[in-house]
Amino acid sequence: MRKNKEASAFRRELLHDLATFKSLQGRSRLQFIWDYYRWKIVGVIFAVFTVCLFSHMLIEGQKPCRLRVCVVLNTEDNILPWFNSFAETLKADGKPGSVDLNQDQPFDYDNRYYYLHEIEVMTTISSGRMDIAVCNEDMYSYLLALNACMPLDTALSGSLAASLADSGKLVCDTAGLMIDENGNTSPEDGIDGYFAVDLSGTGFYETYNRTETGAEPLYAVIISNTEHLADCEAFLTALLES
Repeated sequence: MRKNKEASAFRRELLHDLATFKSLQGRSRLQFIWDYYRWKIVGVIFAVFTVCLFSHMLIEGQKPCRLRVCVVLNTEDNILPWFNSFAETLKADGKPGSVDLNQDQPFDYDNRYYYLHEIEVMTTISSGRMDIAVCNEDMYSYLLALNACMPLDTALSGSLAASLADSGKLVCDTAGLMIDENGNTSPEDGIDGYFAVDLSGTGFYETYNRTETGAEPLYAVIISNTEHLADCEAFLTALLES
């Protein structure tokens, strides 16, 4: 009985609003709708946006992908022309899958919002949306702390790894260092290995990493959970030969 009364009250209110709406003219109708139904409208728009966003993410996640690259430079240069040229060359073999680029603003620990960059990077890695990264020193240190970098001396083909080692391009570091309650780290607790390629001296470095000092490091690292190792190696080779 109570439900019927509530339904009747809702119906009477709805009919009253409809009658009021019909009695108005022009912009007054829009003002009436906005005054009485704006929160409902906002709620519907938000719900539709959320559904569309997650649907898009689901659809994109199902598409075949060959390579997902993250680039965080010391500058705000746009590397899209260089990357598009590389992607066209890579896809010339006819294999299916997209080649995606995620280029962010500098990952900067001097910025008070740096933790937002950390969360974004961690989410991108854990969701499998990063295969290889070109990064500045701050982001490289964070990737090491996460133990997210694949050891390059074991991941790369023997010839490329040997060539990089001979030229001094493989960077030896300690990954996975944990900070104790006093804020200190002990290198003995970490994992030693060659986790990065030093990009200094390459054409890519000279074109896209021109800072005021001209001495900011730039690294290339392969993410440990990548499923696209061959294409990561192709991207790394393109960087070195640029």
